[in-house]
Amino acid sequence: MSENRLRHESSPYLLQHKDNPVHWWAWGPAALAEAKRTRKPILLSVGYAACHWCHVMAHESFEDPATADVMNNLFVNIKVDREERPDIDAIYMNALHRLGEQGGWPLTMFLDADGKPFFGGTYFPKHAQYGRPAFVTVLLQVAQIYQNEPDRIRHNVDGLMAALTAKTLQLEDFQASDPLIRDLVARLTQAFDHEHGGLAGAPKFPQWNVLWLLWRGAMRYGDEAAKQAVVNTLIHICQGGIYDHLGGGFARYSVDEFWLVPHFEKMLYDNALLVDLLTEVWRETQEPLFATRVAETVAWLEREMVTQDGGFAASLDADSEGEEGKFYVWTPDEIVDVLGEMDAARFMEIYGVRPEGNFEGSSILNRLDQPRLSSVVDEDRLMGLRAKLLARRAGRVRPGFDDKVLADWNGLMIGALARAGTVFGRPAWIKLADAAFAFVSTAMRRDSDRLWHCARDGRLTAPATASDYANMTWAALRLYQAHGDPGALARATQWTRVLDRHHWDGTSGGYFTAADDTEDVIVRLKTAHDDAVPSANTIQLTNLIWLNALTGETSYADRSERLYNCFQGDIARGPVGHCGFLAAGLDLTGLVQVVVTGGGSEKGIGLRRAAVCTSIPGALEFLDPASGARPLPFALGGKPDVAVTATAYVCCGPVCGLPVFEPAGLKERLLEARSARST
Repeated sequence: MSENRLRHESSPYLLQHKDNPVHWWAWGPAALAEAKRTRKPILLSVGYAACHWCHVMAHESFEDPATADVMNNLFVNIKVDREERPDIDAIYMNALHRLGEQGGWPLTMFLDADGKPFFGGTYFPKHAQYGRPAFVTVLLQVAQIYQNEPDRIRHNVDGLMAALTAKTLQLEDFQASDPLIRDLVARLTQAFDHEHGGLAGAPKFPQWNVLWLLWRGAMRYGDEAAKQAVVNTLIHICQGGIYDHLGGGFARYSVDEFWLVPHFEKMLYDNALLVDLLTEVWRETQEPLFATRVAETVAWLEREMVTQDGGFAASLDADSEGEEGKFYVWTPDEIVDVLGEMDAARFMEIYGVRPEGNFEGSSILNRLDQPRLSSVVDEDRLMGLRAKLLARRAGRVRPGFDDKVLADWNGLMIGALARAGTVFGRPAWIKLADAAFAFVSTAMRRDSDRLWHCARDGRLTAPATASDYANMTWAALRLYQAHGDPGALARATQWTRVLDRHHWDGTSGGYFTAADDTEDVIVRLKTAHDDAVPSANTIQLTNLIWLNALTGETSYADRSERLYNCFQGDIARGPVGHCGFLAAGLDLTGLVQVVVTGGGSEKGIGLRRAAVCTSIPGALEFLDPASGARPLPFALGGKPDVAVTATAYVCCGPVCGLPVFEPAGLKERLLEARSARST
């Protein structure tokens, strides 16, 4: 007898659907066997717990008995949490793109009994609207074609599988060199919205990969326009409605061009990447707004997103009480009730609260009309008012909380905290990162050296992907820079060996998303293309460059060169889609390495300040003279021990300059090292 089997799962997203009248299966061999047994096509529905339109489709169709009857009679229905199985999601999202469709979630794909795709879409409404056919109409048509036109289905399957398994384009006469990257930075800068920030148009996503390449280009080439594009974008993100001005943290994206109205879900990865970018840009600009938003976002993380085991939870939902954004918006009457007439009037003027509202009759708090911070006195007063409103908001029905711990997203946040803690002198942030690192590297261990991707409620699920190892390696190397723990470096080398053993493409180079022993994927994808998060190949390229600098082992350099070269054909065909990978590749020809030693003396503090307040994006840095540990890049192995006095070294690639003893001299050396002249 068929039934809904999702009650046996641990994923919060799958458990959201456990009471649907749909006879859902989780992804796995049993579901595929059922499709073969019944000769029914597979309906694959992929989403995630914080996804607003996933909730809409669930309420309209999956909770509707009549729609469920059609699904149950005609299909084997499989539900996938894209965060729990990013490797599965990536395959079928890629297939949807090959069909010429724009991606998004919920992802609705139709597969044959072998799990091979032949048709798909995203959200389908219950009734025809938004230019989309009704969901049941689609179900009936797909089932009819599957049963009566097998040749048509086979043609679609063969075409999509050929596209999915196509080899990476190889070009022997192309190399993404400095002139190409410099030109790309200039062209991207021109495409930015110079008033509101971000790439022109709507919706607007933070797009870390693009912003990171622009920032790297700004520092490397002295490109003031690129610098201002990044700074302006971050100011508007920090002051827009995409930022939670009461509780801290950033939503996933803005539906408009002003960064005003977000899709209200808060994802761990977005906040990790923005904390990291804001930290790096603050180093150059000393913009108080950026430091404030970093601190507030880390406070939110610590208050709301740390699981009882010390790992970081995946997300907060967009919806509460069945409405998107209800938890976050305000009316004037509510604000007056909390703050009183006088304070409310001032608060509403600054935070854009109007009687008519700016979102479905209510107001999303924002400071876009006055994007710069006010005086210290005014900001302190506003902080007190925000605290009162936050306390009142705590009594509302909270959005759904997805408390599963994902190794790859945790790696991004751990790395961001390690760097921010170092730059801002906040050791508590580094301890927060250490706790999460300890949980993932021990409690999520699959065997002696391998990881699981997902942990929740004492259960470990889903095989680790390349991003789990790459991001956790990046986190380990960031922690090693923060406090010099040799155990972190050992973890980094261990996980790199796993990547090389189970994910490396020995034929053409690069890392596959899925391991060679992941049995339930129909194809092993390999990409350096930008997504909402950096690709595994992007992060691991940086890791290999760093490991070569730290150990002097040429195997890391050889592998990084081959990794970069194997995607040159893809870059030639679409450089804009490889911004993150191109940014990482800039360090192949001259990684900047910075070491400050000599304890907490006045001069040591001055040297550290000079290093902290100079953006050297992508650099390998040991900036804490009071740590007691003195890990050094391999290039410094033969240098004299001058730790008895405050000293700084700057290395470019394998070449280190003479020791620097004065902050002004260090600043000058750093500015020279980060520019294109150093390569």
